[in-house]
Amino acid sequence: MFQAGEKTIMKNLTSTICLLTAASLLTAPLSAAPKESSSMELVRSLNQAFIEVAEKVSPSVVYIRVAQKQNRMLTSGEEGNPLFEMLPREFRKQLEEQFERRRRNRNEKEGESEPQFSGQGSGVIVREDGYILTNRHVVEDAEKIKVRLQDGTEFDATVRGLDSQSDLAVLKLDPKGKKLVAAKFADSNKTKVGEFAIAIGAPFGLDYSVTVGHVSAKGRSQIIPDPSMDQDFIQTDANINPGNSGGPLINISGEIIGINTLIRGIGTGIGFAVPSSIARDISEKLIADGKVIRAWLGVSVQPFKENVEMKNLFPTVKDGVIVSSIMSTGPAAKSELKASDIITNVEGTPVRNALELRAAVRAKKIGETLTLDVVRAGKNIKVKVKTDAWPDAEAETKLVRESSSAGEKRMGITVRAVTKKLAEEHNLKQTSGLVITDVERGSPADRRGVKVGDVITEVNQKPVKSLDEYREALKGADPKKGVILNLLSDGVSKFEVLKSNE
Repeated sequence: MFQAGEKTIMKNLTSTICLLTAASLLTAPLSAAPKESSSMELVRSLNQAFIEVAEKVSPSVVYIRVAQKQNRMLTSGEEGNPLFEMLPREFRKQLEEQFERRRRNRNEKEGESEPQFSGQGSGVIVREDGYILTNRHVVEDAEKIKVRLQDGTEFDATVRGLDSQSDLAVLKLDPKGKKLVAAKFADSNKTKVGEFAIAIGAPFGLDYSVTVGHVSAKGRSQIIPDPSMDQDFIQTDANINPGNSGGPLINISGEIIGINTLIRGIGTGIGFAVPSSIARDISEKLIADGKVIRAWLGVSVQPFKENVEMKNLFPTVKDGVIVSSIMSTGPAAKSELKASDIITNVEGTPVRNALELRAAVRAKKIGETLTLDVVRAGKNIKVKVKTDAWPDAEAETKLVRESSSAGEKRMGITVRAVTKKLAEEHNLKQTSGLVITDVERGSPADRRGVKVGDVITEVNQKPVKSLDEYREALKGADPKKGVILNLLSDGVSKFEVLKSNE
């Protein structure tokens, strides 16, 4: 039995234990929350990264509204824009119907005081003092341009310059003391296939839409049926639609890797952007001069690795471009460069295809003399070519026509020394050398396009001016491997590799 004092102590102790137990129950969680997995933490971090990129770049993206001149209303037969044909059939039909309605109402609209803003697109601020980069086809023939920022502020803008070959344009607005946020360019040459690509723009007028995808491919060419245009596109599956044109394609760091330019069908996940390596260069030239004057050589080339005959003839050559033809009015025609030469470097920069050659030359000033590393007859030589300004559209068409007339490479010819009579008969400027007077019908040469009137200047990259030199050069040739003939055809210097076993 407890004494009275002991009973009191035990009672108090019991009460204290009960209070502590109750307090612990009240303060303890009902159930312990499970710890989030590292995978979920990674996903949340990536989710936050996309949010931060959109918040960072959106202030640099603008929504562009355009009032175009009435005479630019398009029809199915007068679009005059190579990108128009790239649109999906259903979307092109909608546009044509829209253009027809505008045409019917043109007389009424001409009497209105306010311009009709019917065109729209996207753009990106590239300079804080009010320069905006967009697509040429968004603002071409614009009568008036309005640019709206993310915060709703709207400005009038003017066209600083247009460049048809890259389909890029620069607009200028007066910020009127407002602080603009310029986006930063990334080096698209360092962009990797598979990395994230984020497009921000105004598809169908829905401004500041953000879509996420990947860089699907790089160096896409022959996308537009116009060989005079720069075609070194970045392909992306980030959803791009009409209205995204001119807006930026950015990386996960919020830097511009391209300018969204065209799509291959709505909702297909195939979009194309002008890479930042080109876009930055073009924008700087347009800002400085209002136009872009390109340097050029006036040659048509093909990748060395794609020409089996030349690879067999020159097994020690690793890479480069073969000069297929030289335009008679181009700067290369005034140099020592010859058709069948293999260009490996331009001013020390390796070139492996037409895109790389064009980029290497475009970066140079007009009139600058370039040193080309060339392989000729198995020997490494240097050839200097003084660049000139890119020709007008008519000359460009002529170059494409001349380059594509080269024909394929076969054998089967009869050769004679040029006489005054033969020169007159074949309308030749020279009165010496060797002219092809007959091409056997159905022969390899005939199938490849070698024709009567072509003048042979070299055999296996050795000059030949007489029948004796021609025969001597053929003695050491192996027809099974191929014989290189350098020719003058309609004023164009070109070459053919003729093989007897084909």
